[in-house]
Amino acid sequence: MSISSAEFEKLFSDFRREAFRLETLDDYSGSSDPEMIRAFLAGEPQPDDYNQEWADEVRGNVDSGKRMYRVHILSRPLTDYLRFELGWGYRKNAVAGEEFFILDITDRPNPLEGIPDFWMFDESSVVSMNYGESGRFLGAESHPDPAEWTAHRDLALSRAVPFAEWWERYGDM
Repeated sequence: MSISSAEFEKLFSDFRREAFRLETLDDYSGSSDPEMIRAFLAGEPQPDDYNQEWADEVRGNVDSGKRMYRVHILSRPLTDYLRFELGWGYRKNAVAGEEFFILDITDRPNPLEGIPDFWMFDESSVVSMNYGESGRFLGAESHPDPAEWTAHRDLALSRAVPFAEWWERYGDM
C-alpha cells in the first residue's frame, strides 16, 4: 500500500526504539544534491552544513535513547556516488550517532538479491522504497507484516561488518 511523504516522514519522529534501513543501490544520485557530489569529486572540503538536517534528526533520536542503523549492500570498486555517500554522508552521520554496516558482496553472492531498500521502525512498521534511474526516489509502500522484513534485516546484519572497520580497509580504493 502506498504511503505519502508526510506519513513516511512522521515515522522518523514517532518510532520509539529503533529504525533500520537496508540500502541496496550503488547510485542514489538522482535523489541527491548534484552540487555536493560535484564538490566531493572535485576534492573540495565538505561544507559544514552538508546533510545537517538529517544529522540533527539522527542526533535528536539517538540522544533520546533510540537506535538508528543501516546496512548497505555493495561491491567494489565503489561507484563515484558510493565514494561520495560513504565518504561524506556516512562519516558525518556516524558522528551524529547513526550506526552503519557494510555487506560487501565483491567476492560472494548477494544473499538478499531482489530485496528492495526499506526502513523498518520498531520491528512493527515497514516501508519499502521505490527508485528509478540513477537512484531517483519514486515513492514508498507500507507493508503490514514485518516478519519477512525482520528476517531480511537479520540476514543482512549477520553478514555485514561495521562501517568503520570496512572503511579502514577499503575506504581509499
